[in-house]
Amino acid sequence: MTQIRNIAPVGELKVQAKRLREKLRGAGVALSHAQSLEMIAHQHGARDWNTLHAMAGNRLHLKVGDRVQGTYLGQPFTGEIRGLTVLGDGAQRRITLQFDSPVDVVTFDSFSAFRQRVSGQIGWDGRSARHTSNGEPQLVVRPA
Repeated sequence: MTQIRNIAPVGELKVQAKRLREKLRGAGVALSHAQSLEMIAHQHGARDWNTLHAMAGNRLHLKVGDRVQGTYLGQPFTGEIRGLTVLGDGAQRRITLQFDSPVDVVTFDSFSAFRQRVSGQIGWDGRSARHTSNGEPQLVVRPA
């Protein structure tokens, strides 16, 4: 089973390395940016920066209560995360969203089907593995 670790996003890890470098510079220790990245990697228990970078990846770090935007069945939305659970081996998450305004999930003019609270599965990239008939992901979520 894959172990999901709570690692900060790559951007935050780079900020940590910059802060470490500046702090050590103030104490008279000169470090290159690459050396400070390696030190951050070791602090997180990784062999090197490349390993830590791969562990953090470009994962979308979401939590209950976060404001998000995206598309659901091809329709744009904004809303809030109401539920978030890691599934199985950790590759997928089940997400429940409350849309700010109901979204019409039917594209026909003759009738409508509005949804305001939906649940689905997304990967760590914020996209569902399931697709609509036109090949687009059923659900795409990103921070608002």
